[in-house]
Amino acid sequence: MYDVVALGELLIDFTPAGKSDNGNALYECNPGGAPANVLACLAELGKKTAFLGKVGDDEFGRFLRDVLAERGICTKGLILDSEANTTLAFVHLHPDGDRSFSFFRKPGADTLLRPDEIDRAQLNAAIFHFGSLSLTNDPSRSATLTALRWAKEKGMLVSYDPNLRPPLWPSLEEARRQILAVMRQADLVKISHEELEFLTGTDDLEAGSAQLSRDYGLRLLLVTLGKDGCYFRLGELNGRVPGFQVQAVDATGAGDGFLGGMLYEILRRGKALEAWTGEEMASSVRFANAIGALVVTRKGGIPAMPKLAEVQRLLSTSEKQRV
Repeated sequence: MYDVVALGELLIDFTPAGKSDNGNALYECNPGGAPANVLACLAELGKKTAFLGKVGDDEFGRFLRDVLAERGICTKGLILDSEANTTLAFVHLHPDGDRSFSFFRKPGADTLLRPDEIDRAQLNAAIFHFGSLSLTNDPSRSATLTALRWAKEKGMLVSYDPNLRPPLWPSLEEARRQILAVMRQADLVKISHEELEFLTGTDDLEAGSAQLSRDYGLRLLLVTLGKDGCYFRLGELNGRVPGFQVQAVDATGAGDGFLGGMLYEILRRGKALEAWTGEEMASSVRFANAIGALVVTRKGGIPAMPKLAEVQRLLSTSEKQRV
């Protein structure tokens, strides 16, 4: 049995890496994809994970398969497809470390995962995690819905990251419709402040989170706020947990690292979310915030995930500074 199984995109992030002698932009090839980033974080923290998805049977796809395997992530559910290429994402970094993306996915192999290609036996874990990018196209949308149904039938905790990427949707209206269509089946949802406003029409954290949690019966809603930390809503409990001040290099994978940290804490505590106290919630979010902070100090998604000792060191150092 696994701790966490994730389904979705596994792709190449081409991250800016300076200029050539001729003054042209150089890009570093980094393994990424939000669901895979979450698993990479959990694997670094010592959890047993498995990935379900599809990449191209090309150099990039085989590289990504090897990266997951090297990190101890089970790849039995990863399919190499000779009919389509591995999806590529070019990351454009801004001065504050934030980023935007350009995608080469027409189609990407990840969108061609079919329901009949999912091994139900692989859906044997405490937590099932997925994102919205596998909902942008069929057959991957149908495959995602099939896996989600099986996960619910097996009583797995469902973690969902809407992860809005406008260039990958036919329209923002379709994105909103598809993202919300599966929201009610999730137990835990992680969104950014911008995604909260996109989905609810308000940027008010308290009102927007209450609306989303009420309308879709969410057990836990996490709204990431970048360097400002995270706002959480767990039943009647809600509040903001500050982030950590670090020198941001690349925000790619920061939210995924944060979510991996929260899933780690859920597994570590081993009790229903409804039984958590406000103190436990704040402590766990702080742990997750520390992971997100460490991720932004490095380039790439999967390569940036820290080990447990690094997270504990940051937490300890920060605590001493507060005293």
